Amino acid sequence: MICTSWCCDDSVNIYNWAFTPGVSMPPSSSRISLVDALRGFAILAIMLLHNIERFDLYGTPAWTPAWLAALDKGIWSAAFFLFGGKAYAIFAFLFGFTFALQFDKRAALGQDFRPRFVWRMFLLLCFGLVNSLFYHGDILSIYAVLAMSLLPVARLGNRALLIVATILLLQPLAWLDLFHALPAAATTLADPASWAHFSAANVYLMHGTLLDVWIGNLTNGKTAAILWSWENGRILQIPALLMLGMLACRTRLFDTAHDAAARWRRIGLGALLAFTLLFLASKSLDGWIAAEGVRRPLQVIVTSWSNLAFATLLVASFVALYTRKAGAGLLSRLAPMGRMSLTSYIAQSLIGTTLYYGFGLGLYQFTGAGICLAIGIALATMQIRWSSWWLQRHAQGPLESLWHRATWIGQRPAAPSAQAGRH
Repeated sequence: MICTSWCCDDSVNIYNWAFTPGVSMPPSSSRISLVDALRGFAILAIMLLHNIERFDLYGTPAWTPAWLAALDKGIWSAAFFLFGGKAYAIFAFLFGFTFALQFDKRAALGQDFRPRFVWRMFLLLCFGLVNSLFYHGDILSIYAVLAMSLLPVARLGNRALLIVATILLLQPLAWLDLFHALPAAATTLADPASWAHFSAANVYLMHGTLLDVWIGNLTNGKTAAILWSWENGRILQIPALLMLGMLACRTRLFDTAHDAAARWRRIGLGALLAFTLLFLASKSLDGWIAAEGVRRPLQVIVTSWSNLAFATLLVASFVALYTRKAGAGLLSRLAPMGRMSLTSYIAQSLIGTTLYYGFGLGLYQFTGAGICLAIGIALATMQIRWSSWWLQRHAQGPLESLWHRATWIGQRPAAPSAQAGRH
């Protein structure tokens, strides 16, 4: 079986039967591999960022010489320029892509996938809470809740879906904060509420037992993650990206059997132009606007748009490389990790926190960004190879298989009908 995300479905290949009447058509095997590889790329980028951040345990070891501190700063800046806020955007986008495949497959069989999807997201929430025991920055639980936004829009037409996604991407809550501040904008604002919670987390992450970390992460840490997502516009951006992923599925945006390279080249050029303007604006806001009451919501708006533009550029570049024979041969090595994204994501939290936190090896005391990047690359290499080895012997990753079985408990997954197979 080919399974391309946390949302992978039945033991039959969902892609052979997914379609949206009048909009989508069954994707090709090259499309499946491309999406798998792209999701693997997102997992890889997330893993590298988490290691550089030491899984949110920030700081510089006291022994660090000046030259290494400068190198660490450069590595940090480069990594977050490339992937910060972008890898999760790609991940959310592909999450929506797979939801559309599942929804359309079930519709082809005369079924409504949404009730089962609610149960499926409850299971994902449980996986996320387990992951949160170790890493309070877990995104699974947030996706599981925000994915409920797909239920009321699942049957909308493409134009209506695009309108809803665009409104969310405009960050209306940040605009409300901006307009509210305009009559008498504050010169300075208090630190965002999430900062105090992140600061408090350092105590138990550095010095606490495993039980201390579990309790702290599920209380203080989870509060910090939710507040941070709210403060930075993720609460609206993630549902929008899920919906854009649905549109990408319906419009066969990743179908390499068609003019994918030319199509993505145009998208990439537009994204490059948008990112350049937005990035320059983002870096200039401090000089342009003195009042923080105005500058902070504008920063949220511009940064979210800038990250989205760069994430689009990354996807366009990835697809352009994948459409070339040499590029496909290299990038397809990421596909197994993409097919095992749930297992890969949780495994990196378990391993990474054990390496860096005080209850484990306590490497936060000795590692800067450069060493952490090397550790991240080594762990990613091992995970890619392990994923490939596992999938040569099993149809799904271990957690993917568990999730699949739990999703369909009490109901045998329906086999595709002959009528559905003709679409």
